[in-house]
Amino acid sequence: MTAQNLLVELFVEELPPKALKKLGDAFASVLADQLKAQGLAPADAAVTAFASPRRLAAHVTGVLPRAADKAVSQKLMPVSVGLDANGQPTPALLKRLAALGADASAVAGLKRAPDGKAEALFHDSVAPGAELSVGLQKALDEAIAKLPIPKVMSYQIETDCELPGWTSVNFVRPAHGLVALHGDSVVPVKALGLTAGHTTQGHRFEAAVSPVVLKDADSYAATLAKDGAVIASFAERKAEIARQLAAAAAKVGGGCQPIEDDALLDEVTALVERPNVLICAFESQFLGVPQECLILTMKANQKYFPLLDAQGKLTNQFLVVSNINPADASAVIGGNERVVRPRLADAKFFFDQDRKKTLASRVEGLGKVVYHNKLGTQGERTERVRSIALAIGQQLGGDVLAKSADTAAQLAKTDLLTDMVGEFPELQGIMGGYYARHDGLSEDIAFAIEDHYRPRFAGDELPRNTVGLVVALADKLETLVGMFGIGNLPTGDKDPFALRRHALGVIRLLIERDLPLRLDALVNDAFAAFPRAMLGDAHTDLLSFFFDRLSGQLREQGYTANEVEAVVSMRPVVLNAVPRQLQAVRAFAALPEAPALAAANKRIGNILKKSEGDVAASVNEGALVEPAEKALFAAMQATVPAANAQFDAGDYTASLQALAALRAPVDAFFDGVMVNADDPALKANRLGLLKQLHDAMNRVADLSRLAT
Repeated sequence: MTAQNLLVELFVEELPPKALKKLGDAFASVLADQLKAQGLAPADAAVTAFASPRRLAAHVTGVLPRAADKAVSQKLMPVSVGLDANGQPTPALLKRLAALGADASAVAGLKRAPDGKAEALFHDSVAPGAELSVGLQKALDEAIAKLPIPKVMSYQIETDCELPGWTSVNFVRPAHGLVALHGDSVVPVKALGLTAGHTTQGHRFEAAVSPVVLKDADSYAATLAKDGAVIASFAERKAEIARQLAAAAAKVGGGCQPIEDDALLDEVTALVERPNVLICAFESQFLGVPQECLILTMKANQKYFPLLDAQGKLTNQFLVVSNINPADASAVIGGNERVVRPRLADAKFFFDQDRKKTLASRVEGLGKVVYHNKLGTQGERTERVRSIALAIGQQLGGDVLAKSADTAAQLAKTDLLTDMVGEFPELQGIMGGYYARHDGLSEDIAFAIEDHYRPRFAGDELPRNTVGLVVALADKLETLVGMFGIGNLPTGDKDPFALRRHALGVIRLLIERDLPLRLDALVNDAFAAFPRAMLGDAHTDLLSFFFDRLSGQLREQGYTANEVEAVVSMRPVVLNAVPRQLQAVRAFAALPEAPALAAANKRIGNILKKSEGDVAASVNEGALVEPAEKALFAAMQATVPAANAQFDAGDYTASLQALAALRAPVDAFFDGVMVNADDPALKANRLGLLKQLHDAMNRVADLSRLAT
């Protein structure tokens, strides 16, 4: 059997652009996996996915016309059930063999083999390998069934039978063609009412021929490019667009660069089959509108690539990715320039209208906007954020910072009532900053209003000043406390209020800005900002939620699970100390004494847990009897005060390393001292000694978590 490469293509109407890449990858991977599972393609077969606005295709290497036969050993039943006392087959065995297509003559060839406690009969046979036409049909059906279709369409097709009629088909878009080529031979498979052939369609307007005839599986991409004017590969089309964008920007000159937006580049790649980048322009008067507004309307509404100058400022030129390549592109350029003009005019109108009212004059209107049916209006929410921001500002900067934070918190949500944010919700906060400057407010307030949503996603920048930092903390804490207080918690992958993101934002603000604030106190202050009857008691649940998010974030940063557990299991409420604690734990773990001390720490913890009642960390030196316990006490007297002083000074690494000197006396203590002595006083004194040691060793982290 000669292996050849396989090409399968579904030709459809325009696919949803935001889902195209995922659809193409899923179609190719499921198809190939099914072929591999049936033995029709090798495990290392190269799989190439193709996806354009009107096609999904897959190329798989080394596909066999027929899978190899496979030896099958099938358990039938225990020997005691299948054979009688004389070794003859029972009716049950004969019935089972008949079901497999065998008769009594097969009994002599049955194998006996142990199966648990009893011996069983096994029937060996050879299963014929799947024919490609059958196996590909199964693979194609599976690939279509498992497509991650965002929304299914239902359409009618004419039935392929003697009696005319129509039947309904459900698919992402109506399908009009199917190609299945094994080498240069058509594989007779069917899908969505279509029968496979060797022709497809090229570009709607610029294909050289119609239909496009495919000679074999390997010529698919080249033939489509030559005869169909289509770049079938999503990745190649994306790279070509990026190349043309860079070339067009260089042609404009002045250090201009197209705006970087990979999601936009993916979407445009999914909209065109033959990209052609053109340079367009709009009137310079529109540059008086904040560039974020112009950029957003060009990207979101028109799928254009705005051009930024060398300083990152928006220019009045932009790039269009056209799907046609006419000899004279002036009509295409002019059409796009005409289309974008009213969009920009709308943005200018919104901006001009919004500035006729101050942000302060909009505060009252927040009381008419529902935030949540259980948490009141945006006006009530604003008052809660103000209360939290005042408390945080007072701790970090006294009256001056608290007053600025209060002003910024009061105005932070007012841009939600502006026309611009109503049209473009993505600009909330950003527009508030512009309008604050127009109202004559300070840069501190303007930046705080603009930045109070930060960090909005992983890797996002933090607020630029302390006022913004305070309001950002207050805003996120209010959201978290409110939602936890009414029981509106994230479940599985569902998190409609982005509570995980808010918690990570709080963690990043506290750690990366090195804020000496207690997390538990922040949560308490946030709960205090709500009416007492509005929320349930969710303090503990919310703190646990924070520590779960902290653990995950630290592991993503490269710390081991043991290192993270050693610190986070202590529930450290001053989060800005956590990085230094982790560094100290990592340095301690590298010491030769670490394994023995970690194991001893774990042993001490278990002893203390099993003791009756609380153990007091007090030792009567005169009651120490054994040389080993005297030596341990003396070593602790020499070591622990210095370790505690280093801990209090914030040098956690030195504090832990100082304790390494206790390894030998700790080992000697467990070798030579019976903790659970018969004398109650002696036992209590030894438990007190261990309690003192346990407390000293676990100030930075729970070292028992390092024990393997």
